[in-house]
Amino acid sequence: MTDDELVEAVRARVADRELPPPATLEDVAEVEAAVGHPMPQLLRRLYLEVANGGFGVWSCLSLTDTGDWFSDEQDMIEAHRLFSAKDDSGSSAAPEGVVPLMDRGCCMWTLIDFSTAEGRVWDWDANDCCVLVPTTLTVARWLTGWLEGWIVPGPYSAFRIHADDCGSGQPSAAS
Repeated sequence: MTDDELVEAVRARVADRELPPPATLEDVAEVEAAVGHPMPQLLRRLYLEVANGGFGVWSCLSLTDTGDWFSDEQDMIEAHRLFSAKDDSGSSAAPEGVVPLMDRGCCMWTLIDFSTAEGRVWDWDANDCCVLVPTTLTVARWLTGWLEGWIVPGPYSAFRIHADDCGSGQPSAAS
């Protein structure tokens, strides 16, 4: 599907949901400033043309506080701050530019890499090895999977790219 077709298909799929109105250019600029990278174009269009959160197989975070919370965090900026906060060793949960998009429950998150034009999808699953890993999905492929029914609620195990020492699927000692 083209980006235009994906935007229209998502709009049709969520037509019966009570979602916030689309985000403003100022909302997008605020998130991009907080992240330090531009939002992948397709994701940007979804926020500007469909809704400021709530779309997806689970509900995507709003970019800014709309009063509708789609996770324990009020918006993407707050979730990004939590995932990018440095711990005592100077490390953060997410690499630079990788931004929480969707709280899937049970300690699972879908994240998007703003530093990639196609929006590489990352998976945070505290129940699986290595906790935060990239997947084989892009925003377009992830949306296509949701619309076609092969991205469903639950783990992303089949799409995860594990580190060499993580092939067993068992949690690492650091988890």
